[in-house]
Amino acid sequence: MSCKIDTVVQKHDLDISQAGYGDIDEYLLQRWTGEDGRPAEGYRSLTEWFNKRLLKRVYDEHNRQTTGVKVESEYDVLQSKDELTRRELEDDLRTTGIDADEVTADMISWSTMRHHLNDCLDGTKETETADSDWERKSVEIASEQVEEKAVEAVRSLSSKGEIADSGEPGIAVNVNLSCPECHVQTPFSKAVERGYVCGDHAHDDPENGDGESTRSL
Repeated sequence: MSCKIDTVVQKHDLDISQAGYGDIDEYLLQRWTGEDGRPAEGYRSLTEWFNKRLLKRVYDEHNRQTTGVKVESEYDVLQSKDELTRRELEDDLRTTGIDADEVTADMISWSTMRHHLNDCLDGTKETETADSDWERKSVEIASEQVEEKAVEAVRSLSSKGEIADSGEPGIAVNVNLSCPECHVQTPFSKAVERGYVCGDHAHDDPENGDGESTRSL
């Protein structure tokens, strides 16, 4: 049985134009594993690549302008929780014969990409080493999992009528680190970038404190 990615590729006749790749699957596998000599990509970035390629293909089919910047910006709008801006774009797409609901329904989630790479394509990826930034990737994967579960829960509540007119929910999951000495909280990515959570206690001896940094999703 074909997975959603196979179905969408066949439905829209998606192909790959980058030199060195035979088809979409070969591109996804090599970009995921890094076998093409470039830094390996994660599920989220490959998911965005696939969805934007789908959007560009639909635009081509309806003779809509498909410059890189336009596809990027309008993809962000379609994924946005700004309902007014999204509806304006949907109305504009409708004038060129594009059904925005149908297009977004064909777009995939990162878990679909993960299933496709691991199960459909039997892909394998080398175990992360100390130099491979596995810590950041672990936090990113955890955030993605929480985000997807939250979206599913909101959709369910909407279908039960417990959340009126919620539409396609926009969920943002942030991981924050809390200083064990005070109430300062810092986004995980920022703390890693600058090397500390709280400037006031960055150089304190951890042996002198009993608190632990907390993480919140």
